Amino acid sequence: MPECHGFPLAEATIDKLQGAYQDGRLSAVQVVQCYQERIHQTNGWLSSVQELNPDAIADATRLDEERRLGQIRGPLHGIPCLVKDNIATKDRMQTTAGSWMLMGSKVPRDAMVISRLREAGAILLGKAALTEWAHMRSSNMSEGYSARGGQVRSPYNFTVNPGGSSSGSAAAVAANQCVFSLGTETDGSVVIPAERNALVGIKPTVGLTSRNGVIPESRHQDTVGVFGRTVKDAARVLDGIYGVDPRDNFTVEQQGRTPEGGYAQSATGKDALKNARIGLPWKSLWALHSPEQNQELVSLLSLLTKSGAIIINETELIDYERLVNPVGWDWNWRGKLGFPNESEYTVVKVDFYNDVKAYLSELQDNSIKSVEDIIQYNLDSLGAEGGLPGVNPGFLGGQERFHESAETKGIEDETYRSALSFIQSTSRHGIDGALHHRDGALDALLVPTDFQQAGSIAAQAGYPLVTIPAGVDHTKTGMPFGLMLMGTAWSEASLIKLASAIEDVVRIERGPRALPEWRDYLKRNIPVLNE
Repeated sequence: MPECHGFPLAEATIDKLQGAYQDGRLSAVQVVQCYQERIHQTNGWLSSVQELNPDAIADATRLDEERRLGQIRGPLHGIPCLVKDNIATKDRMQTTAGSWMLMGSKVPRDAMVISRLREAGAILLGKAALTEWAHMRSSNMSEGYSARGGQVRSPYNFTVNPGGSSSGSAAAVAANQCVFSLGTETDGSVVIPAERNALVGIKPTVGLTSRNGVIPESRHQDTVGVFGRTVKDAARVLDGIYGVDPRDNFTVEQQGRTPEGGYAQSATGKDALKNARIGLPWKSLWALHSPEQNQELVSLLSLLTKSGAIIINETELIDYERLVNPVGWDWNWRGKLGFPNESEYTVVKVDFYNDVKAYLSELQDNSIKSVEDIIQYNLDSLGAEGGLPGVNPGFLGGQERFHESAETKGIEDETYRSALSFIQSTSRHGIDGALHHRDGALDALLVPTDFQQAGSIAAQAGYPLVTIPAGVDHTKTGMPFGLMLMGTAWSEASLIKLASAIEDVVRIERGPRALPEWRDYLKRNIPVLNE
């Protein structure tokens, strides 16, 4: 990546950019222009940026003037970012979830997280592409693909799954198209793309970041998360977006549970690992993971113990046999076994029917008002939107999840209520039980990031996760791999502290974050393949 007016913009942190602004070496206008040039240089390959903000330079000009007058809004003042295209921005950009059917619709207001970013002085460079409808439409589709945005690629390997559904948000940060980005997660959509792009991903407790203005899947699991190249950067962004929102009653629960002064102050160095008690749920999670990658990750654990961490591998998720699908991630695996009253998908498909209807009801200049309307549009626009199986290689399954959601009519019946109670109580009891080890409480659980069943348990619980890059598979795919810290509700500060300490150890022992290799950049396969 070329320097920006003599400043090495590649991998630049928020603090380094602020230092350059303070010293007068750079202006926000110059940095925005350099990132726009980077996007023009790389986006034809990655398709990570779906739309550029036509007002970015004007916003940067205004923030530069504020700085000249001594009006500094905070650490995000003048910092360019991207946001996932299911997060509403009331400006000249679109909010479409990657679907043509929402083009031209007008949102009533900025999503609260966008309002908070603007207030903090961040500059929206544009909207990031995603798996269409945040992967709600089909279980058989290409991760990172949408009709409007095309196929997002990971800059590490163009032929491999870039992680969904916040694919573009992650790939853009990895490829230095912006400093940070926002994504959303219902089940795995922050932590998986974070790993596959060698990033820090923070998936907050449900209710820490408002979902007001976010195209929904499930009110019980949706959360807005952060992608950054360092733990401290990601924590600074989390500070910029969390807070109570009267339009999202889940956020009321955070009152009295967030640290005074925010989360970035928790970022530290490797010394924080001394006497930290970290649990490895080996039988319930690690034993089902790739043995080859486990070997790589276990070698990293020895570095943590050298720094004083106490690794405990005799703690397990309680009742994990009913929590962990041993053959791979499937949010309806309990339903397929004949227990729809224990299935995450039972909840999600009903929530989606009701929650997306509420979101669509506030849009202006748009005829799409229900799941049934979504289905019909995709059938009427068969070539572009692939409403039937096999028509579009990006949507091989068509839209069977929309049909399954429509069949529920949004009725929260006894099966729905039982499923909600089961997934929340079992997952929370499972995680909290593992954290309360017989020899004393643990600070966090540590698991492989790409073992998606682990992320799914935290998703059902509504509990936080933080990912840390650990390395890259140089011999086979060139794709990154990482570790993930799991904690109880509202434990973000503790997880950020430990994540930053682990990050420090990895950087000291193994060097900085691995840069993309752009493997197989000439190949354009759709669908992309799993590793």
